[in-house]
Amino acid sequence: MTGKTLLDDCFLHDKDRLRHHEALTILEERVSRLANQETVRLEDALERLLAETITAPRNIPLADNSAVDGYAFRHADFDDAGGFFPLQQRIAAGHTSDLELAPWAAARIFTGAVMPPGADTVAMQEDCETHQQDGKDFVIIPQGLKKGANCRRAGEDVAEGATILGEGQRLRPQDLAAIASTGQAEISVFRKLKVALVSTGDELRRPGDLITVGDVYDSNHFLLRGLCATLPLEITDLGIIRDDAVLVERTLKETAQTFDVVLTTGGASRGEEDHMLTALDRLGNRHMWQLAIKPGRPMMFGQIGACTFLGLPGNPVAAMVCFLNYVRPVLNVLAGGDFLQPQSFLIPAAFDVPKKKPDRREFYRGFLQTDDEGRTLANKFMRDGSGLITGLREADGLIEIPEEVTEIRRGDLVRFLPFSGFGIR
Repeated sequence: MTGKTLLDDCFLHDKDRLRHHEALTILEERVSRLANQETVRLEDALERLLAETITAPRNIPLADNSAVDGYAFRHADFDDAGGFFPLQQRIAAGHTSDLELAPWAAARIFTGAVMPPGADTVAMQEDCETHQQDGKDFVIIPQGLKKGANCRRAGEDVAEGATILGEGQRLRPQDLAAIASTGQAEISVFRKLKVALVSTGDELRRPGDLITVGDVYDSNHFLLRGLCATLPLEITDLGIIRDDAVLVERTLKETAQTFDVVLTTGGASRGEEDHMLTALDRLGNRHMWQLAIKPGRPMMFGQIGACTFLGLPGNPVAAMVCFLNYVRPVLNVLAGGDFLQPQSFLIPAAFDVPKKKPDRREFYRGFLQTDDEGRTLANKFMRDGSGLITGLREADGLIEIPEEVTEIRRGDLVRFLPFSGFGIR
């Protein structure tokens, strides 16, 4: 491993654990694209990662065309007083005209129709008046139109040969529209990663099962499954594994032979009933553990053969914080994309933190609010417990507090990471 020696003592001071930026560096250096390619129809490509570069095979649009229903004419025939133009031809969308527009003549034209030769400007029909004189149709075009008005030029959207989308791009609806405008019906995308979800703990039960004192329902599975849905992954639920060292090791060994990634929650510490870390060390290589962050300290990253191992804490808030900051960028790289960096912005705090521990990066559950003066502020969920799902539900995002900050006063600028920037709607 490059960088800092891996830590084996979960009771070390935070200054001896991996800092946030060190963890990101390790993850970015260690992971590379894993997914193979496949060809899919364009209608099946939403949210997939592009495995080719899309360029424009021709100008888009292909020819000059009208942006409105109206009248096309030569701007050189126009003067500041307006114009009185005989109508020479009519052109509907999907049709063209080889007849060059005569001087001081106009063409009735509809949205999307190709401009007739010689015409360079279009007047909107609602701004014009039509008349008949001596059995002929005329149009009065008002003054004030600039040359090229209401005319879409060939290549105005994309010029022939220009790059539209690059490899690794996550395909949004507007991206599919751009590809469709080239006429391409099939594209190459990266195959979905095969990810196994594993929950651990004797106390866990799935919704629908009976529960007794000492049991808890496995909320993390549904949290992580939902977070994984924001990425091009094929998820398999391996259920709940009991706190049994032999069973945990056997499950990891078998899973690593079939899946690209195994994503676990729970059992990430060094307690007597925490077996994930020991199993990883016995079966493969551990590249990262013990982070100087709150919540989420005992996150694991390693590999078992060719399978990537990502182990999250058992508390749901810690699991979500670690997934968004560390797991999500790793999965996106393995799936064929970039190492994702979260969207963030600085905003005044609406809360006080009189004392914060140094040498540790903290992530608060935050939400935006507006004060009496109309200013947008960031506030934090009042309770900090990493098992409180309510805070995740009420939050709009995370408030990230760097290691060197030891107190926060109202009005201080804090960094806000909206959930929408992580693909959470």
